Amino acid sequence: MPTKSALETQLAVVAGFDAPRADLEQYPTPPDLAAHVVHVADLNGDVEDRTVVDLGTGTGMLALGAALRGPERVVGVDVDRGALETAAENRVRVGTATDIDWILADATRPPLRPEGQTTVLMNPPFGAQRGHEHADRAFLSTAAEVADVSYSIHNAGSREFVEAFTEDEGGEVTHAFRATFTLDRQFGFHDADSKDIETELYRIEWAR
Repeated sequence: MPTKSALETQLAVVAGFDAPRADLEQYPTPPDLAAHVVHVADLNGDVEDRTVVDLGTGTGMLALGAALRGPERVVGVDVDRGALETAAENRVRVGTATDIDWILADATRPPLRPEGQTTVLMNPPFGAQRGHEHADRAFLSTAAEVADVSYSIHNAGSREFVEAFTEDEGGEVTHAFRATFTLDRQFGFHDADSKDIETELYRIEWAR
């Protein structure tokens, strides 16, 4: 298995959003965090020979990372056509052997019901924008419908919510990790060139 640092190096070429949308909280997942998520999933046997779905894939960072670890199939779902076009270009840059299906659709209502063992990897919106509070709830609900196991990144302090939601859906949080998300300036309301945000990564087993 390639190392996490090697995976991070491979993902460093992934391009971000050409025209990011604040309402969709389109912040690119940093290569180091994406490598961490995919590496942990791989160590737990949740990538190789499975279907991996990246909900809200954006420019494809998590989908591309998973594609480098021997899945049977990778699907990236996003509502932004321009982001998916960049994701397809990023696949060429990264040079994955596994094909990736890019699907233009609402990630909270994806037109797919994968058969067989399925893993969801996602960096959902945190719900930081007014009117979009708890936006990650809909992503977790979708993961419960389509996946046997999911890995998702949430804002720090989300544990009580994630565990309660998971229990209500008949699932179980099996692992929880802390991770730092480095957010670069990309919107006019940002007042610093970069900011480190404390996040939490959860592995959840769902009863599908």
